Amino acid sequence: MFILKNSSSISQIARLRSPKFRQSGSNCTLSFWYYNYGQSVGAAELQLLVDGLKQPTVLWRTYYNEGNQWLKAVIQLGRLPHPFQFSLDKISLGFYEGVSAIDDIRFENCALPLPALSCEGPNHFWCRDTKACIDSLLVCDLVDDCGDGSDEDSCDPDLQCNFENGLCNWEQDVKDDFDWIRIQGPTPTVNTGPLKDHTTGTARGHYLYLESSEPHQFQDKAVLLSPLFSPSGNGTCVFRFHYHMFGKEVYKLSVFQRTGSNTKGWLLWYKFGNQKNRWIRQTLFISSSKPFQILVKGTVGDGFTGDIGLDDMSFLGCALYNGNLPTISTTTSGTSVPATLPMNNCTEKEFVCRASGHCIQMIQKCDFRPDCSDKSDESACVMEVCDFEDKDLCGWHQPALEQMSGNYSIHITNTFQWQLGRGANLYPEQEQHCPLTDHTTCTEEGWYLFADSSNGEFGHTADIATPVISLTGPRCKIIFWNHMNGSTIGSLEVLYKSRNKTSKLWTQSGSQGPQWNRAEVFLGIRSNFQVIFRAKRGVSYMGDVAVDDITFEDCSPLLISDKPCTSEEFMCANKYCIPKNNLCDFVNDCADNSDESPSI
Repeated sequence: MFILKNSSSISQIARLRSPKFRQSGSNCTLSFWYYNYGQSVGAAELQLLVDGLKQPTVLWRTYYNEGNQWLKAVIQLGRLPHPFQFSLDKISLGFYEGVSAIDDIRFENCALPLPALSCEGPNHFWCRDTKACIDSLLVCDLVDDCGDGSDEDSCDPDLQCNFENGLCNWEQDVKDDFDWIRIQGPTPTVNTGPLKDHTTGTARGHYLYLESSEPHQFQDKAVLLSPLFSPSGNGTCVFRFHYHMFGKEVYKLSVFQRTGSNTKGWLLWYKFGNQKNRWIRQTLFISSSKPFQILVKGTVGDGFTGDIGLDDMSFLGCALYNGNLPTISTTTSGTSVPATLPMNNCTEKEFVCRASGHCIQMIQKCDFRPDCSDKSDESACVMEVCDFEDKDLCGWHQPALEQMSGNYSIHITNTFQWQLGRGANLYPEQEQHCPLTDHTTCTEEGWYLFADSSNGEFGHTADIATPVISLTGPRCKIIFWNHMNGSTIGSLEVLYKSRNKTSKLWTQSGSQGPQWNRAEVFLGIRSNFQVIFRAKRGVSYMGDVAVDDITFEDCSPLLISDKPCTSEEFMCANKYCIPKNNLCDFVNDCADNSDESPSI
């Protein structure tokens, strides 16, 4: 079907109407191919006309010449329970040079679900009237998946919100940069944001959106807070929501879970970049041994075509908590300290073993050798091996962030810093300069540590450090794997810090290719020091530095044996025993250099 101009009147409209449809199912989509070519070809739009609604809903628009080509449009219709039809309007302003055409109109997945003869098992729900068998995760999610509304009957209104009557029991965070906005119809900026809500699929329905236009700036954040929930078993609490991320400059949407009222919590999920003009459903399974809260954070991109939408947020298998979350306090090393110690006779210069009250020398704490029976002398230290799985930092911490935030670990914005990441959470533009898989598991689900160069500016540095290590042995070394790929990669350094003196042990700069590379750094005998990984940002975001599988090898200090040295061992001047193979090898294995003496 194409348009042929046959009048010279100003502001002509050519209108094509569809047949009327009775209803559509929850997964219904409409697609067609269109052609809009010519110097003054003008705009066109597709409208949805629903019985009982005076206001039409705009589903699709094209504003200008799109070149000598056929292009495909895909429109999400979703569940429309009332009769409806479409109107395709072509507008010409006075003169018209060009051709507009439409072809291959297709409806997909628009029928209601088919009835089933049986519907057994805890993971299924049998619809009351249509007799369809649907997944139980679709129950009470604010979407009529059955086609008769039975999957949305008897739902707790406190566990769901479609924003038709406000924010329900969700709240705007007062510590973020700005607020989410409740709106009907399209957002104010063209070529970004939804044209309609998800609940009703029309311009009558409400949803929340993040406005990316001025005065908001790159990486400004808007945070939405859920009500509080009681502890949940292993994934029995389910959070469902629908998000819309359309626009060339859409940046990031992320979900966090927290158990402390003053913390940012830990990342459950995030999505970067343009996800096309559609509402997308996301399901998250939540476990917690403590009362918790969910935070939904939207982050502004580098431009005005970065609007993000939220709608139909619901919880299943969760219980509201009638109380408050505690305030979490931390020490400067990020580890909690027991309130009381066992009965002991230790001096201030000794460490108290937490289980027994036994006293050991302070230099035996954090030396990679457990001297207490309960290993408490090594509990607040860096772990000997760290693969970052289970999102564990293994004692590594970021001193600069702690100085900026004090006891509050939230709202440090626009800072170049280390964070946990994995390939499964990358958006397409990141795949060229961030690891697709970790080194430990070689999968997209494995975790690694990376310095996110989408924050900060050229030359900014990010440090992550160990707690103070008391003592190491003569053959101590750090082995780690690093990933440095991207056109504007900066550098990675391994530093040694003792008191106020910092020295460089290892450095690497520039792109090293799209693979994990092994590195080894010799430490030897050192005392009361920290190891620091320092990433330096390049000239742009196209280059993230990542590390994984950090190992401290052979780092426990020498131990004086209560037995004489064997025939295969050499007795050092300080009574340590070392293998004779270690003599005269340019390594101070004895810690007093007696194994390297010319008189041997």
